[in-house]
Amino acid sequence: MAEKKQHTLVAAEKKETAEATDKKMTQAKPVGNATGLRIGAVCLWVLGLVFEILAILVLNGKGPHFLPQIWQLILLIVLDLAAVIAGSQLWKKANHIKPASEKNKTLFWLWNNMGVIAAVVCFVPLIILLLANKNLDKKTKAIVTIVAIVALLIGGVSSYDFNPVSQEQQQAAMNVLGDETVYWAPFGKVYHTHEDCGALNNTESLTFGTVEEAIAANRTRLCSFCAHRDQITGVVTDDAE
Repeated sequence: MAEKKQHTLVAAEKKETAEATDKKMTQAKPVGNATGLRIGAVCLWVLGLVFEILAILVLNGKGPHFLPQIWQLILLIVLDLAAVIAGSQLWKKANHIKPASEKNKTLFWLWNNMGVIAAVVCFVPLIILLLANKNLDKKTKAIVTIVAIVALLIGGVSSYDFNPVSQEQQQAAMNVLGDETVYWAPFGKVYHTHEDCGALNNTESLTFGTVEEAIAANRTRLCSFCAHRDQITGVVTDDAE
């Protein structure tokens, strides 16, 4: 009862602050459907795999030819990369809407970084075949191989989730904060329970919504200053970083 009363007082305090703020406020977008995002991600990864297969066919002198071989290979690699990155962004978004459990650390990592696996599948076989190919001239082989390796690195880094959230972390935050309004800046990885938090002094615009919407927007940790100010415990803060 005391904790509920405290959160009621905090909410009233934030309402008064909101009326006095001069920051531009934007309401958060709905969290969306994780299943739909995951289906979209898988479809894009399959498309990336198709581009890789076409590149392998062109490399072996088969398939359609509408450009010089080197440019056609580079084009297919770029299209492959775009599909991998787009799919990975959808997958990461889905994981912030409906996170995986961290009880099994290995499965948790794999689930959060399926995009990295997709990048490996969509580029490594092509790179191996490029290195083993003896029919390409040295210049073409060197250029296309470098482009493919760079695409693999870009795709892998872009697909890696540097800010994952677990099912347990999300549930803990929702249990403590409930439907309470939180705020986050256009950039950064934390959400705040107070829009006048000192960490937001240089921010001219804020997005507000529920903690579920904040996590879906990739703000997975509570600001440690706000946690201390509200005496909130049991929620992952940016101190964990």
